[in-house]
Amino acid sequence: MSVRAAAVMMAVGITAAGAAGFGGGYLANSLAGNHMTAPQNGNSTPPASTVSANTSSLSVAQIAEMNGNSVVEITTESVSNGGFFMQQYISSGAGSGVIISEDGYIITNNHVIEGASTVKVRLKNGDTYDATLVGTDAQTDVAVIKIDAKDLTPVTMGDSDTLQVGQTAVAIGNPLGELGGTVTNGIISALDREITLDGKQMNLLQTNAAINPGNSGGGLFNDKGELIGLVVAKSTGENVEGLGFAIPVNDVKNVIDNLIDYGYVKGRFALGVTTLDITSQEAQMKYQVDKQGVYVQQVNVGGNAELAGIQAGDRIVSVDGTAIESGSQLKDIIQSHTAGDKITMVVERNGQQVSLAVTLAETTPNQNGASGQNDASGGSGQLPGDGAIPDRGN
Repeated sequence: MSVRAAAVMMAVGITAAGAAGFGGGYLANSLAGNHMTAPQNGNSTPPASTVSANTSSLSVAQIAEMNGNSVVEITTESVSNGGFFMQQYISSGAGSGVIISEDGYIITNNHVIEGASTVKVRLKNGDTYDATLVGTDAQTDVAVIKIDAKDLTPVTMGDSDTLQVGQTAVAIGNPLGELGGTVTNGIISALDREITLDGKQMNLLQTNAAINPGNSGGGLFNDKGELIGLVVAKSTGENVEGLGFAIPVNDVKNVIDNLIDYGYVKGRFALGVTTLDITSQEAQMKYQVDKQGVYVQQVNVGGNAELAGIQAGDRIVSVDGTAIESGSQLKDIIQSHTAGDKITMVVERNGQQVSLAVTLAETTPNQNGASGQNDASGGSGQLPGDGAIPDRGN
């Protein structure tokens, strides 16, 4: 998508664990507001999610032994053309992945393999395979790849909804892109931590287990050796340590079947705008608006919002009669609907209120505002001002 969000993220500097050649992206603390069952694919059937009946705690060494063969190293190459003579440039990246079936299905982060021309997987025994892309979901930052292998060791899926702060957390991955099978341990530091990753709001597990570039896509395990999260990011910055993040495994489970069966998550839709909460007089001055509220900052080309006539600079007054006071409220209202629903949105434009009918059509990966992508791309303009308020995709 061609238009980048104009807002600059604030608060602590947080980078995705695959950054700078390791399958990266950027995070910011969201203080300002800024998902297995077996697929029907013949014999290629990842096992159903199971939770071990074992109630005793394992040692870190036992957890590492139990899952060491289930976490893989991933390396990627991306080819691009550019320069005066259209030279070909090759960039490399690295991350981690988790085996979920005996016949080669592997989960990782979308940002680890996004844009890659080739993806290779290295098992703990040193065997290396070319991987094929099965499906991706940018919204949850989950991807499924597959290698042509048999008799692999899949992880046992846990239940992230039962986690409690203070419980054991063990991370296994490929830090720095070259230290595969590295094990670190800590605790679950926080649940449902709301942060932004590449402009997308996510609710993640927080851990103090050491996470480093290259760990992205690796596993976070509980004291039973069950997978409870897919490592996604760490925080960096002066005097900032012990802040690692993982996608709750239940969120991963929610999308795996669709990714395997269709290559994307069916039934998902997006309004197709990036919004901005203006909640102070200083922000009003910065963005040159005369009222506080939720403003449309950018609009996806070809998305539901553009088709309905929503424009950058509109102040969102209400949705189906409910007054809109924040971007998060707007997102919650939109996500309470299903694909195909119609909503009535009232916006204020040039001092006049305009009522617009919006159809929440399903988005697919070949459409602008593709499935799972919440950022605005190819917009119809943006708010004035240089901006320092984090954006919010909806």
